[in-house]
Amino acid sequence: MNMRVNILFEAPETGERLYLTTKNKRNQPERLELMKYSQKLRRKTLFREVK
Repeated sequence: MNMRVNILFEAPETGERLYLTTKNKRNQPERLELMKYSQKLRRKTLFREVK
């Protein structure tokens, strides 16, 4: 069984869903939070993984 899954990132401030990546569920079972660029805010902001 393949443990890598696609995940989508959403900015809680703006609701933007811009970034798509993959992660290994076995190595990182918790949700990821990354600082990424927000086009609406024109600065880096926190993006959280959504299901």
